[in-house]
Amino acid sequence: MKSNHTKVSEFILVGFPEKLAFEILLFCFLLIIYLVTLIGNFLIIFLVCKSCQLHTAMYFFLANYAFMEMILSCIITPTVLTHLLSTRKSISYAGCMVQCYCFFVLGTADLILIAMMSYDRYVAVCIPFQYTLIMRRNRRVFLVALSWLGGFLSVSIPSIFKAQLPYCGPNIINHFFCDSVPLIQLVCADTTLLQLIDFGLFAFVIIGSLIFVTVTYTCILWTVFHIPSVTGRKKTFSTCGSHFTIMVIVYASSIFMYVTPRSGYSLVVNKTVSAIVIFIIPVINPFIFTLRNDQVKNAMHDIIRTVHSR
Repeated sequence: MKSNHTKVSEFILVGFPEKLAFEILLFCFLLIIYLVTLIGNFLIIFLVCKSCQLHTAMYFFLANYAFMEMILSCIITPTVLTHLLSTRKSISYAGCMVQCYCFFVLGTADLILIAMMSYDRYVAVCIPFQYTLIMRRNRRVFLVALSWLGGFLSVSIPSIFKAQLPYCGPNIINHFFCDSVPLIQLVCADTTLLQLIDFGLFAFVIIGSLIFVTVTYTCILWTVFHIPSVTGRKKTFSTCGSHFTIMVIVYASSIFMYVTPRSGYSLVVNKTVSAIVIFIIPVINPFIFTLRNDQVKNAMHDIIRTVHSR
C-alpha cells in the first residue's frame, strides 16, 4: 500500500539535543578534537613520505590507516560542527546518502586494513627472515588496494538498494550523522531484505576479519612467548601492542553497533559508541600507533634538524 506522504528531500539530524550553552561547549571540544585529528594523522603521512627510515611496510600501512581516519573525520565532523551552531540541523537527501555510503566504505576498508596490518606483524614476528621478500612494495600496495576494493564492493550493493527505497516521512534521524540503522527505520516499505543484506555483509566483514586477526595474533603470541630474551619479548610486544589496542576498540564497537541483535536496541547507546568510533579513535590513533614510537621521533628530529640547517 503506497503512502500519501510526499517523498522527503532532506533529513533532520537530532544530533545531541541539549541546551545552547552545552552545544557551544561541545562545539569547542569537537573542534579541538577535529583539528588534532587532522594535524596528527597528516603528520604521520608526512613523516612516512619524507623519512627514508620509515619506508617500511609497517609505516606504509600506518600512513594509509591515518589517511582513512582523516577522511572519515572530514566526512562526519564538519556536519556535526555546523549543526551544533545552527537551529535547523538538516542535511539533503543526496548528502545523507553520500555520507552514509562514504562512512561505511571507509569503515569497512579500515577493518580490512587492520587485518592486513596484523598479517604484516605476523610476517615480521613469525617469519622475520622472509619479511623483506614477502612484504615488498608491490605486495603492500596490493593489500592496501584490496582494503579499498573490499570497502567499495561490500557497501555499494546495499547502498544502491537504500537510495532507491521510499522515504515518505517522518524525516527525523535520531543520530548525529546518517547512520544505516536509524535511516532504514524511516523507510515506508518492507526493509526486511535490506536489513538481512546489511547484517550479513557487516557480519561477514567484521567477524571474518576478526577471525583472521585473532589467528595471526595467536601465532604472534605463541612466537613471542618462545623468545628466550626478555628484551626481545618486550620489543616485540611494543611493536604489536598499539595495533592490538586499537584493534580491540574498533572491533568491539563495530560488533556492538552492527552485528548484535536489534532486540533492546538503543539509539542513544548507539550514538555514544558511534561518537567513540568517529571522534575519539581517530584522534588517539596517531599517539597510540606512531607518534610515541622512538623510530618516528627520530625521524621527526631529523627532519627538524634538516629544516634548521637550511
